[in-house]
Amino acid sequence: MDPIPTFNLVFSVVIQEERQREINITQSINSPTAFDVQSSNVINASRTRSDPQPPMTQSYTYPPPYQSCPDQAHIDKRNLEGKYSSIDDYYYNLRQVKDALIHVGFEHARLIVGVDFTKSNEWTGARSFHRRSLHHIGIDMNPYEEVISMLGRIIRPVYKDQMIPCFGFGDASTHDQEVFSFYPNGECNGFEDILRRYRELVPQLQLAEPTSFAPVIEMAITNIEQSGGRYHVLFIITDGQVTRSVVTDRGQLSLHERRTLDAIVKASEYPLSIILVGVGDGPWDMMKEFDDNIPTRAFDNFQFVNCTEIISKNIDLSRKTAEFSLSVWMEIPSQYKAILELNILGACRGNDIERISLPPPRYDSASTSNNNF
Repeated sequence: MDPIPTFNLVFSVVIQEERQREINITQSINSPTAFDVQSSNVINASRTRSDPQPPMTQSYTYPPPYQSCPDQAHIDKRNLEGKYSSIDDYYYNLRQVKDALIHVGFEHARLIVGVDFTKSNEWTGARSFHRRSLHHIGIDMNPYEEVISMLGRIIRPVYKDQMIPCFGFGDASTHDQEVFSFYPNGECNGFEDILRRYRELVPQLQLAEPTSFAPVIEMAITNIEQSGGRYHVLFIITDGQVTRSVVTDRGQLSLHERRTLDAIVKASEYPLSIILVGVGDGPWDMMKEFDDNIPTRAFDNFQFVNCTEIISKNIDLSRKTAEFSLSVWMEIPSQYKAILELNILGACRGNDIERISLPPPRYDSASTSNNNF
């Protein structure tokens, strides 16, 4: 029998410690080191009864990492037809989500991060960020830095020293057509490195238009192809809606909305979960539609998390982190189970979508001196 995966060991210890602390706790805990205890209380603070238990999923064993893609003839397209159903957010505390992640064998996942550098970031912080650009670099963290930092805190116990591809989109070098890599020839070494590199890049960037998530989703699909069909989670950190032209009729999709929707549908043929983390003032109507109502997908592969709503709450940092963690991981166990049931783990389409990221953009000093970050 294979050794117990590191992921399972880490979370088993965390859960045992959490349960022991819950037995012994006699007072409110406000220390960030009490993350797991507080996470259980975030959602349940006003409850006086026991949490309903989410349905248990069938136990799966994750196969070893794939070295090559299977022949396309082995991918049964019929497995992808008629399978869609919206995934309910039925977990009530972080411990339940962790138990489910362990139960389905989540330890081999890979991460990808996409960051939105579109021009709307200049004004969508009017209410939530004191009328400053959401990419403003100062003494205090901006919303993008807060999200990157929180992602690092909730993922660090699982993905220590993991190399993470990180891409920017929507600036003057990429617009709605391309993505650029944070490093010219490599990945970021953990979320601390993503945060450090983000701060280096922002002063050099020109925010631009329009907004489309299609390029970064297609880049994630390319990464999956290159990995031999391994399971990936794509985090997209963004300030709001996909661009919608004023001439687009009511009830119709704009070109950029259609491209994004098509990319989400296409991504459901691959072992990919998409988590969109919203910062700034929104609006978020279309993101909620992407989350709940695209029936042409093979499975519900998209989760929207309103980070502004969580950050703005009058609670301490550890509770915000706990609530954010619960929102991020909520649908992952069911999405992963759907991927296994659809038999698309290890699926490749023979470079069906092949993107190459651009290098980090470089501008002359005159063109960047007017950036109001």
